[in-house]
Amino acid sequence: MGENILKNSIKVQRAKKDLTQEQLAELVGVTRTTINFVERGRWVPSTVLALKIAKVFEVPFEEVFYLDTDNSSE
Repeated sequence: MGENILKNSIKVQRAKKDLTQEQLAELVGVTRTTINFVERGRWVPSTVLALKIAKVFEVPFEEVFYLDTDNSSE
């Protein structure tokens, strides 16, 4: 059975808005390292942080964060 993994399109969304990780971090009130970890899938953001990020990008939450099922047998 696969495991649900939270994926995101932060890097794509940042490119659309021409924002660096540092700029996004300032806009949502966290460090660049936090944004980097979330963007790379190494850390799951709080609901509040995830909503703040989506608000900066002016898109629905689901366009930034989504569940993916890992069906690999690794």
